[in-house]
Amino acid sequence: MWRKGYSRCKEGRKEGCENCQIAKLQEAPRERVAEGADGGLVVVRSLSTRGCLLSASGRGLGAGPRASEMGGGNVLRVRGSQQLRLRLVLATLSGSTLRVDDIRARDAAPGLRDHEASLLRLLEKISHGSSVEINETGTKLKYRPGILVGGRNLVHDCGTSRSIGYFLEPLLILGLFGKTSLTISLKGITNDVKDPSVDAFRSTTLPMLKLFGVPTEDLELKIITRGAPPLGGGEVRLKVPMVPTSLSAATWTDEGMVKRIRGVAYSTRVSPQMANRMIDSTRGIFNRLLPDVYIFTDHYTGHESGKSPGYGISLVAETTTGCMLSSEKAATPFHQEDADTDRDTREPQLPEDIGLQAALVLLDEIKQGGVVDSTHQGLLFILCALTAEDVSKVRVGKLSPYAVQTLRLIKEFLGVQFNIKPDPASGTVILTCVGSGYKNLSRKVS
Repeated sequence: MWRKGYSRCKEGRKEGCENCQIAKLQEAPRERVAEGADGGLVVVRSLSTRGCLLSASGRGLGAGPRASEMGGGNVLRVRGSQQLRLRLVLATLSGSTLRVDDIRARDAAPGLRDHEASLLRLLEKISHGSSVEINETGTKLKYRPGILVGGRNLVHDCGTSRSIGYFLEPLLILGLFGKTSLTISLKGITNDVKDPSVDAFRSTTLPMLKLFGVPTEDLELKIITRGAPPLGGGEVRLKVPMVPTSLSAATWTDEGMVKRIRGVAYSTRVSPQMANRMIDSTRGIFNRLLPDVYIFTDHYTGHESGKSPGYGISLVAETTTGCMLSSEKAATPFHQEDADTDRDTREPQLPEDIGLQAALVLLDEIKQGGVVDSTHQGLLFILCALTAEDVSKVRVGKLSPYAVQTLRLIKEFLGVQFNIKPDPASGTVILTCVGSGYKNLSRKVS
């Protein structure tokens, strides 16, 4: 209960912070009366640095997003739409309520995009008790996570604004800590130029989870139909097993030497010669470096080819220590032409150019070194932070901007800080952290 006329929370919210149990605040003197945890009244005299109230005894009534471990009603307020997907995933894992303001407030089309709203609906499908509040303009979002329950035979339409790869990474992370295993069918675009393709997830991402103790026999990603932009029409089926307790800490610093190159050249609703032309261009680069190069052709016709024509290639370099480095390139459709991009990237490219660019990107990833490519650095850091309370040590190449932002958000949500040590001899970076000890408390106990 509150007396008449009290000041706002330090963050300026009338309703205050969730843990503070503030019903309504008005302009007021500094001294307030609040209801304590035991039901009694507590005199509140000051504000903490995070904007939540401190009692007279100095004990916080909720000291920000890390006041309690892995859950509890903490509220984190951010502005803008940057890294919204990663923030939603980490908020779900940590149990923190997320409030996002000014989502593209100054854009010509303000508010959430279609793929972001679709991600929120997907999070509601695999959890129980979650709630999402969005204002009329879509510029303000309040997400309160629930309990991850997984599910079987789920179906989700990802839309056509982003590919299925945008939704696969959150499902892989959250599906490991559900009450039951997760089986879901995703419909939409399987390959595009914005997000990792389903081929890269199947050949590179899934084998990486084995290092953290995830049983790979129950981990599966099956491509039922392919869908190219702009209309999509593809479908994949994902199976993610439940982790009984927690992930195992990993020491992964030996990158080894490249021993073979594998890949898939796909084509939908175009001539099968498109795939063969991409393969010939790619083999012209790699056959000069090593003999073990094999790239499959994957041509789809009829109802399995989706609704739009398209073609592309996905390559994987496997090292002697089991590391997988991937690269991919796809034809740019007309609908993705943008005035901000170069003319060469806006025009539809020849299959020979696509194969050549994919090969050069893979050679650059190999040159940078590390146990994973730049696309998988963020996922690797999240898995290391979610392991048991043990030391994980990994080696990566040059840190990508997405990986740097991931490290910051991991520290903010999970309280895990990485020790970064450059290795001048190899030009790589060694990162070490102690896992947060995250356990699967949602699992079904029989």
